[in-house]
Amino acid sequence: MNGAKSLVETLLQSGVDTCFANPGTSEMHFVAALDQSDGMHCVLGLQENIVTGMADGYYRIAGKPACTLLHCGPGLANGLGNLHNARRARSGVLNIVGDQATYHRPLDAPLTADTDAMARTVSQWVRTSTRAADLGQDAAAAVQAARTFPGQISTLIVPSDVSWDEGGVVAAPLAPPAPPAVDGSAIDKAARVLRGHGNVLILLAGQAVMSESQALAWRIARATGASVMADFVTPHLARGRGRLQLERVPYVMDAAIEALGGFDQIILVNAKPPVGFFAYPGKPSTLYQPQTQLHVLTRPEQDPVQALRALAEALNAPHAPIPDPGPRPQVASGRPTPEGLAQTVAALMPEHAIVSDESISYGRGFYRYTHAAPPHDWLHLAGGAIGDGLPVATGAAIGARRQRRVISLQADGSAMYSLQSLWTQARERLPVTTIILNNSKYNILLGEYRDVGAIPGRTAMNMLDLGDPALCWVRLAQGMGVEAARATTMEECADLMARSFESTHPFLIELMV
Repeated sequence: MNGAKSLVETLLQSGVDTCFANPGTSEMHFVAALDQSDGMHCVLGLQENIVTGMADGYYRIAGKPACTLLHCGPGLANGLGNLHNARRARSGVLNIVGDQATYHRPLDAPLTADTDAMARTVSQWVRTSTRAADLGQDAAAAVQAARTFPGQISTLIVPSDVSWDEGGVVAAPLAPPAPPAVDGSAIDKAARVLRGHGNVLILLAGQAVMSESQALAWRIARATGASVMADFVTPHLARGRGRLQLERVPYVMDAAIEALGGFDQIILVNAKPPVGFFAYPGKPSTLYQPQTQLHVLTRPEQDPVQALRALAEALNAPHAPIPDPGPRPQVASGRPTPEGLAQTVAALMPEHAIVSDESISYGRGFYRYTHAAPPHDWLHLAGGAIGDGLPVATGAAIGARRQRRVISLQADGSAMYSLQSLWTQARERLPVTTIILNNSKYNILLGEYRDVGAIPGRTAMNMLDLGDPALCWVRLAQGMGVEAARATTMEECADLMARSFESTHPFLIELMV
């Protein structure tokens, strides 16, 4: 068999059965091998940043890596924004990037690039295959790297002659390494801090905001009087009834400093020390007080469940039921507001829905109004590179095998970075309801502009306003094959949401806010 065939068969044997692709000439032998093999679901994205974003959303829900297929260095470059987000989300993604044939590369053909260097900016593992006989083993190692807890970006660069040459060998799967052991001294130290009865915050991030970790953190908090929060940069939370009513550290620096200002001690569970997204003149970079002491219970690559369980036992913390969040919200009425939209989503969402939230500034207060919704998963933009909401929603729907409704809460400006995701949703007939929050501006940047002490004038507004010409999301969606309608009131939005939830196909609501 040729190298490409050994690559596909090795991926399948290693449990990789989904390929998000935007292929080119250098990858045609890999495409042919995919065509000749059973078991690989191939999903076309119309731009590489869609492809990489879909792979991120897929991993967050499926819990296993998909592969991407990208065309040479420029194709990888197009996908770097959402690979940055996936790296920050600690998602497992395996990139397969085509390259010039080994003997053609020295001639510096037009698409030749330093693909290895670009890959290393977003990947924990990078390798360039040089022989068809080694490609299967390289693929097995790449899957192993992507599956390393909690998830890593691995990039395998495949010159075209390595794909077409004969001599490929299918490699056996390689087991990923176990997560680093939990540090017993870190558990003892956290227990001493919590017994001290000071103002202690348990700050959760990464895998520590899933259901089992939440229950253990609440058990510890109830026994010690500590508070529990989630880090702002949290890619995937278990939320709704039966889950802890967590709030995130605020995005706005002043609000974040106020929220963390009363704590003498912060115990980090898979979280980093909280810092501002950006620096501002005359403001600190860290969000906690200088005198606050930080204690690491687990690093992001360690198992938080194991550590929290050991900590609860060290404290003899009794089991504590999760507090009841109260009645489920009712559908809101009148003009659209953030509160009204959050209440309406909570009132109507099906059980075990998935929310992909790139609402940016509009959605910062959504949590408090959605605690009493049915159990669901909430996915956030983790790396700050806007344009991940639509592809993450698309990949999440595929990761859930089309069995769960995905609700995509999407700001209009960032949606324009990756609107081609709608085409893939239509082609794959995915159960995604997209709610475009159309305020016709980069509202977050208007806020940031004011925060640096400036008043936007004509030139600034020309760079921050999206209203001339106005974007028509109904027509854009329909042009991508997705049914769409506009809503100007919460009653209209609720009716459209309910209608979309009865369908198995994608639907877009343009909510004028």
